[in-house]
Amino acid sequence: MTDLEGESTGPRIYRIPEGDDRERLTCPDCGFIAYENPRIVVGVVARAEDERILLCRRAIPPRIGYWTLPAGYMELNETAEDGAMREAWEEARARMRLTGLLAVYSLAQIHQVQLIYRAVLTDPSVSAGPESQAVGLFHYDELPWDELAFPTVEWALKQDHQTHLEGHGQAFSNPE
Repeated sequence: MTDLEGESTGPRIYRIPEGDDRERLTCPDCGFIAYENPRIVVGVVARAEDERILLCRRAIPPRIGYWTLPAGYMELNETAEDGAMREAWEEARARMRLTGLLAVYSLAQIHQVQLIYRAVLTDPSVSAGPESQAVGLFHYDELPWDELAFPTVEWALKQDHQTHLEGHGQAFSNPE
């Protein structure tokens, strides 16, 4: 915001507010504190009836051209589950049924918490949405490991495979 003379107002300095334990962006005039919190990413490891896993080739930054799970930022006024299913529709035109939470990844260095769900495709026809160059269904031994967009995609795929083999039902977190 600016005042009538064009001077900047609002949060613009970092200081530790009274009763807090870390620096926050604050307004020296009115005391408003602009809290910054982690962003929540929601996504799915979705399997077709024949056990193939859905991946999307990214058409948007970052990592254009690399393969990823259908995932993205959760929106206001939606549940994490609804957000995961929305992202799968937006990126892969995929219809699915969620079967449980696979993993919660805490990525403090990039200010994210990622919630990755397990899902079963309810319709085998998928196609690239506006954020994807292509989509593909891959058996585990055919996954494009060297072309995955992010470490969490690899973690989720490996943890989903472990879950699938062992019948493991508890959600994972960051690997050691």
